[in-house]
Formats: sequence, C-alpha cells, structure tokens
Amino acid sequence: MIHNFIVCLNAVIPLVLYLVVGMLVRKYSVLTEKDVRKFNKMVFAVFFPALMFENLYSADISEAFDGRLILFACLFVLAVCGITWGIVVRMDIPDRTRGAMIQAVYRSNFILMGLPVAENIYGKGCVSVTAALIMFVVPLYNFLAVIVLEYFRGGRANLKSVLKKILTNPIILGAVAAILALALNISVPSAVNKTISGMCDATTPIAMILLGASFNKSSVHAGKKNLTICVLARLVIVPAIGLGLAAMLGVRDVALVSLIAMMAAPPAVSSYTMAEAMDSDGELAGNAVIFATPLSCVTIFLWLFLFKNLGMF
Repeated sequence: MIHNFIVCLNAVIPLVLYLVVGMLVRKYSVLTEKDVRKFNKMVFAVFFPALMFENLYSADISEAFDGRLILFACLFVLAVCGITWGIVVRMDIPDRTRGAMIQAVYRSNFILMGLPVAENIYGKGCVSVTAALIMFVVPLYNFLAVIVLEYFRGGRANLKSVLKKILTNPIILGAVAAILALALNISVPSAVNKTISGMCDATTPIAMILLGASFNKSSVHAGKKNLTICVLARLVIVPAIGLGLAAMLGVRDVALVSLIAMMAAPPAVSSYTMAEAMDSDGELAGNAVIFATPLSCVTIFLWLFLFKNLGMF
C-alpha cells in the first residue's frame, strides 16, 4: 500500500508545485493578468499541438486507438451533459447561470491534467491511448459548449461555425499532422523531432504555472451554492459514476488512468473564456476553475490511490 501511495502521490505532486510557483509568480507581479492571457494563447496554439503530435507520432496506432474506450468516453460525456441539463432547468436560477453550470460539470480540463497524470505514472511515450482519447473528447467538449451556451442565451448554434472551430483547433491539427505523417510514412528529421520533444517537455510546467498565475482569491462574491454544486459534481459525483461503470466494464491499466484524468479533472480553463464570450455566467465559470483546480489535485490522488489499491492499473 505504501508503494501505491507513493506512485499516486508522485503523479499529482508536480502539478501542485507548478500551481504554487504560478501563484508566487502572480503575487510578486512577475506576470500581469494581460501577460498570463497572452502566454496562455501561445501554449494553446504552439505547445499543445506539439504535445499531441509527439504522443501520437511515436505510438503504435493500432494500440493508441481503442475504439471501445473512445466510444465509452464520448457517450459518458454526452450523458453527463444531458443529465446536468435536465437538472439545471428545474433550478430557480437565470438561464445564463444554467449554461455555465452545465459546462462546468461535463467539461473537464483533460488536456492540461490528462497527459501529465498519465505520463507521471506510465512515463513519457507510453500514453498514446490518452492522447488518442483527447483527440476525440476535446472536440466533443467544444461542440457541446457552443450548443449549451448559445441555447441558454436565447440564440441558435451555427453548426458550420462550430465545425470550423473544431477543425481549426490547434490541438486537433497537431493530432491530424501526426496521423498523416504515420499514414504517409513520413520520417520527421531528427533536428525537428528534437525540437518538438523539447517543446513537449516544457508544455506541462508552463501551462500549469500559468494556471496558477491566473488564480484570484477575491473573485468570489456570490453564487456560492451554485459553485459548490459545480465543484462537487465535477470532482466527486461524475468520476464516481463514470469510473465505477468503467471498472465494471473491465477497463484497466493506462485506459483506466486516462479515464481518471478525464473524469476527475477540474473544469476546463477555456470554459471561462467561452462563458465570458457567449454572455454566460463568467464569474461562476471562472470560480469553478479557480477552486476546483487545486482541490482536484487531492481528489485525483484519491481516485488514483483507490484504483491502484484495487489492482486496476
């Protein structure tokens, strides 16, 4: 049990430390709020595509794409979104808050928390299953977010615009580039490969430090009940149901760890950006990210420790 405890602790402690560094960076004004937004755009557009490319390009595609796992994950996301929708429309809250709550519950920070957790357990280059899952789940997150937020502000989602945003998503482009390179048997020059590898090594530290730097304790003024519901559902209820089903269906090893990272991760950072841009409850969306992220380091550890002791990975 001590060994399992150490394995799980080592998977989340680096993430906690990066967050702390980010908080200190912001506290001592090394980066301003404007700087954090600019660097976040750079990480999203430059570093994450490189991370996706390397994890898929270096993988055995036949092993990376687990059709049953991908189908289960996507159906579960759809189910969580639908059930949450059915619950919030019965709550006595404004429509703009309903949209933000649905998004906070179903949409996790899978990219930022997923690969690092899996890599910390299995090692770099051994988590292609996680990368392949991200390729399908993240576009679904984005697609549903546009529909949900547009509906609850009284508009109608433009399908053409949604599809365009998904297809031009830098992370998806990085994955497509890797698949094309493998399909066409294109050999990446060693110098280029080394550059991509170096960028991948820097992705998680930079992204987590920036997330820590975005924390703002003074942002909570109201809506504590709704915030509590979002955080509890995102970190406890959703993973309890999803991981319980996965375990019963026989999901094990890196596939299960990938689901833990997906289902137990905090709300996606981009959920705040989308909520603000689409006239939703940006304050609730931002607070859900801010409070759930540090708490998730504890809950992810507990989920990992539970399933590690059950011998499931």
